[in-house]
Amino acid sequence: MSYRELATRPVLIWSLVTVAARLPVAMTPLAVVFLVRERPGGYGLGAVLAALYVFGEVAGAALLGPRVRPGRARRQLALGLATGAASYAGLGLLPGAHPVVLGVFAVLAGLLPAAASGCLRMLLQTQLDERQMAPALSYETMLNSGVWALAPAVTAALALQVAPQAPQLLSALLMFAAAAGLWALPAGWHADDADRAGASVGRLLARAWPVFVTGCAAMTLLALAELVLPALLEQRGVAVGWSGPLLASFALASAVGAFGYGVRVWPGRPRTQGLVLLLGVIGCVAAMALVPGAVGIGIALTVAGGLQSGVLITRNLRLRERVPVSAHGAGYSVMYAASGAGYGASAVLSGVLLTVASPSVTVLVGVGLTLAFTAVAEWGERRPVEPAPAARQAASPVRKVRR
Repeated sequence: MSYRELATRPVLIWSLVTVAARLPVAMTPLAVVFLVRERPGGYGLGAVLAALYVFGEVAGAALLGPRVRPGRARRQLALGLATGAASYAGLGLLPGAHPVVLGVFAVLAGLLPAAASGCLRMLLQTQLDERQMAPALSYETMLNSGVWALAPAVTAALALQVAPQAPQLLSALLMFAAAAGLWALPAGWHADDADRAGASVGRLLARAWPVFVTGCAAMTLLALAELVLPALLEQRGVAVGWSGPLLASFALASAVGAFGYGVRVWPGRPRTQGLVLLLGVIGCVAAMALVPGAVGIGIALTVAGGLQSGVLITRNLRLRERVPVSAHGAGYSVMYAASGAGYGASAVLSGVLLTVASPSVTVLVGVGLTLAFTAVAEWGERRPVEPAPAARQAASPVRKVRR
């Protein structure tokens, strides 16, 4: 199918709600740094608040996502987004509060809306048939790439030109708007628990652990590319200011790669495609650590962005193969948590290694860690496992739920 089949009013509404829900997520790590940077030790406090926010996201996706009831998802998601918006408002309205208070708001802002990412994907899929899944997931990846490319510029402009708390207040407004916009989407999605053959959701997701490890590995690479890039440029004698344009090229290439993946049917199963693409990204990130100049780093980073989007799409397609329809929403949430854990672990590792090793060595150590994750995931994929109950139902149209 072509992308033109996705150009419908329901998909447009879903897109607006998704941007309103995800732009605050993309803005927050940088926004909390701007919020407190004028305080004594502000940059350190900002880093702690960003880490607490990510921790809240991971915990919320892992704990709250699997507990969303498919038939009543809209109500639960609206509550999560609205309370998350209130937490953002707390950060914006009380920028001078005690660090502990700001920390609580940061955790809640990450935790309460965390189920939205996976469940919004389900609300998109419930309006489509199986033939449209790969292009739809590609479109979603393009949308996410655009959001993440836009977020730093919006955050910096608001914080520096308007007020340090302006990004937080905009985030609160956007999340409230997303909560309201949910009522223009389906109430949920159909999920017949009978397709589990009596197995619990936890057991079904445990069978899909190699997919989650792959997601963790992919985000480990992304963190390496983003967080070590300024130090790597400085090591090569390149102005650190080039990190912004280079990361923008990564995001643009990711959007182009997602578009390319959805344009046609590619040979091989999602598992094989994902492995080849992930190894390609690993090679590109390793090349970043070895090439001498900004041009080589830019080429490697751009190619990595184009391949990375394919990794993200194929892991979602693979998850749909591994678990039955009734566990898809929970699976997407756990995938989001695994990805956040991979990003956070890589950020911590990079921070520690940069104090004792050069940026290029730090990147290569991270690449080695990613290769280990990939090997473990591939070993898990090759192990004989009992097929998930009714997993083949993922290949049938998802029935709609009344609005």
